[in-house]
Amino acid sequence: MTTVSATGIFSERTIRRARLGSGLVIFIFVLLHLSNHAIGLISVAAADKGAHLFLMIWRNPVGTAIFYSSVLIHIALVLRAIYMRRSLVMPKGEMAQIVLGLMIPLLLIDHVIGTRIAHAFYGYIDDYDAVVSMLWIRNPTNGMRQALGVVAVWIHGCIGIHFWLRYRPWYPNYAPLLLALAILVPVLSLLGFVEMGRTLADPSYRQAMTISAYKEGVNTHYTSNPEVHRQVAMIRAGLYGAFSASLLIVVVARARRKLKERLNQVAVHYPGGEVIRVPRGFSVLEASRLGGLPHYSVCGGKGQCSTCRVQILGDYENLPPPDKMEQTTLRRINAGPDVRLACQLRPNSDVAVAPLLVPAVEAALPANSQETSPGREREIAVLFVDIRHFTTLTETRLPFDVVFLLNRYFAIIGKAVEQAGGRLDKFIGDGAMALFGLGTTPEEACRQALSAAATIVAEIEKLAAELADELALPLRIAIGIHTGPAVVGTMGYGRVRSMTAIGDTVNVASRLESAAKEFEAAIVISEPVASLSGADLSGIESREISVRGRALPLKVYVIPREKAAEPLEGKG
Repeated sequence: MTTVSATGIFSERTIRRARLGSGLVIFIFVLLHLSNHAIGLISVAAADKGAHLFLMIWRNPVGTAIFYSSVLIHIALVLRAIYMRRSLVMPKGEMAQIVLGLMIPLLLIDHVIGTRIAHAFYGYIDDYDAVVSMLWIRNPTNGMRQALGVVAVWIHGCIGIHFWLRYRPWYPNYAPLLLALAILVPVLSLLGFVEMGRTLADPSYRQAMTISAYKEGVNTHYTSNPEVHRQVAMIRAGLYGAFSASLLIVVVARARRKLKERLNQVAVHYPGGEVIRVPRGFSVLEASRLGGLPHYSVCGGKGQCSTCRVQILGDYENLPPPDKMEQTTLRRINAGPDVRLACQLRPNSDVAVAPLLVPAVEAALPANSQETSPGREREIAVLFVDIRHFTTLTETRLPFDVVFLLNRYFAIIGKAVEQAGGRLDKFIGDGAMALFGLGTTPEEACRQALSAAATIVAEIEKLAAELADELALPLRIAIGIHTGPAVVGTMGYGRVRSMTAIGDTVNVASRLESAAKEFEAAIVISEPVASLSGADLSGIESREISVRGRALPLKVYVIPREKAAEPLEGKG
């Protein structure tokens, strides 16, 4: 198996879209099929009437071609993805999706044979009377197997839908409703199947059933034609054999490749001194997973987010160049030339990297506690604020006086942030962190952050004038604002959890707050904030500062205290 050029018609993006499209067709088929089963809670006759619409959609030349081509394409691309994956060490969600996907053909081939094949060879009418009788009364073991198949295919599809939608801004708001539907659909379907089975097993119902002579002939033919039985058995063996052989080919191909790659390995060096040797062709993310090192990858290693990004420590010019998809993501976050996506970088020689988003490993969680979620990536604005010379200001004051001062200060910040439309993230000593843009555009987030900053400066000036006679030094603050992608989610340990943001954007915002202290300024904002907000910065000094973790300097605007209380957002 070989990969197709990313610039060709069968690029990785095209292949992923084909896999998604074929999966959606199958998911819609399954959704309608299970919904039809759920109608069985009303009656067998009602389920049969609902089946007419279902069969009208799918049991015609066009519907049949679309469905079965989608099944074949999806299976082929899943097997290809298993082969292309260099390491089978992966998050639990991805592993569950793959395992369930491989179980589905083995669980449902007999169901396909009992409906489509029987219909074609025997003229067998697969209405609910016939199918449920077969699975509930004549062969309950097969019925249980089909029930497991229903659950497997539905969970597999729901995991895929979740992976597809989880980056959409609207998804968190609708996730509870979608989860409820994901639970109700298979439960109602299985309950419908059970209700129809109990109805058909009732002797009084079976005696009351009127079966046409044609259907009687079909059933007699179905059980008494050895030649047709032999042909159906051959088809069954062929389907099981084809799938098993395809899977075996993938396993053998992976083993053959692994033997060759043992003689051709590269070493990936990490900041903690870890060295992981992997075959050439492995991605840095796969190396991290293989070595058991924590490494964020919110999108699952598909190059659709930047949470797995790493900084190349050393010569980065001789590495394989990023493909079109990686370039798009790196441009979106304004990454320097030494920053690459770990899921896409496949080094051809030894390389040293430093993950830019490193999750903490929780050794043990309390019972019944939920694991920390890495959240998802969003474009946000982050504001840091801190009191300058706080220790000097408070060293001669009583503890209760310090508490009073901090509470007044925190109230100003919290009110300003909330009125501007932001979210107060946390207080850190005498500092605070606020997030903007959790439910709006990056442009609006930057304008909100600037509005909050201006309000904070103005209100702190009033507080400083009020306490001027009590403080050894004038009350001054420093604010830093930056915008960009950050991972936003509920994080923490045990019961101490809250929604927060982490990432390079947060680190840069904190660095700008420190720069405001260094420059003796009230506010320092980055150039992306100025550009997105449309702020009028005429007469405002600009500088370039170095930021840890970035190869290139960052242009910032230094706003003095005299101008900091004036609204800047939306001008110009």
